[in-house]
Amino acid sequence: MIKKKEELPVVFVTRDINLRLRADAVGLHAVNYEAEHTVNIEELYPGYKEIEVPPKMLDQFRTEGFLDADGYELLANQCVILASSSNPRNQSIGRFHRRQGRILPVIDEEEDLWGITARNREQQFAIDLLLDDSVQLVTLVGKAGTGKTLLAIAAGIRKVVEEGVHTKIVVARPIMPLGKELGFLPGELSEKLHPWMEPVFDNLELIMSLKSQKQTDPWDPGRVGKGKKRKKSTPPVDLRQLMDKGTLEVQALTYIRGRSLPGQFLVIDEAQNLNHHEVKTIITRAGEGTKVVLTGDLYQIDNPFLDATTSGLSIVVERFKNEDIAGHVDLIKGERSELAELASHLL
Repeated sequence: MIKKKEELPVVFVTRDINLRLRADAVGLHAVNYEAEHTVNIEELYPGYKEIEVPPKMLDQFRTEGFLDADGYELLANQCVILASSSNPRNQSIGRFHRRQGRILPVIDEEEDLWGITARNREQQFAIDLLLDDSVQLVTLVGKAGTGKTLLAIAAGIRKVVEEGVHTKIVVARPIMPLGKELGFLPGELSEKLHPWMEPVFDNLELIMSLKSQKQTDPWDPGRVGKGKKRKKSTPPVDLRQLMDKGTLEVQALTYIRGRSLPGQFLVIDEAQNLNHHEVKTIITRAGEGTKVVLTGDLYQIDNPFLDATTSGLSIVVERFKNEDIAGHVDLIKGERSELAELASHLL
């Protein structure tokens, strides 16, 4: 029996939180559209796991360079912290290679990315995944100042300029303003995009400025390095020269639909502002030999239609967490400056 119209419940479905507030103000029942969502941000897959092992097994890992992963519940390319059962501070780090069934050591902490080296354990995990050609999709999640974009771009330049694994590096980010928009920007397309791409250029210019073994601290441009000698790397190349040759391309994601990107190192910055369909569109652009890196901070989503559970970045992390060609790391410690780290915690 069909109910009368006045008895049918009316529900307003929208992802716009502002519209839901307005609906609530006038007494209209409003709900969020949750067809695509993942776990809460606190439960998001971190990409690494700590395992307590006997001291003998830890010594074996260090001497033989591997540890059989039988009996441990590990996901593909999951990073591992091996802690001694007799002394928890005695640790070694590695990554689970499912095809081999073994935990193998990650790269050395002094591994050089154009003068940039890992400053904490999570960054070491990230560099290991970024430099592994068998891992075609890498997701890096972390708060501001943890080095997500800097590490991704530096690894891309090394893979393109030094090793020649990829033909070019493409860095893109969504056009998503913080606060009120300023209106139309003057000039041609490149001039319109320049303000949006400024954070990318900041990282690129910093990487290119490293000209010797003893360089300015890459996490704090105003502070001289602590005197540590870095491993020798290829001499820096002029940023404009790379762009003129087509080796480096910086663009907005608005124009990526319909493209095919073979043999490229593709870095998508601020990926937390993308929804599930936009992320799918980007990843499906990848052709043969292309590596895709998604970076973002799930606590700084500017898209009014998304939150941490519906962001395309968090969905990718959860759905690809057990794939042999994908890897993920949650970066925790900020390395930009003491002030930036304090602000991340207090604000």
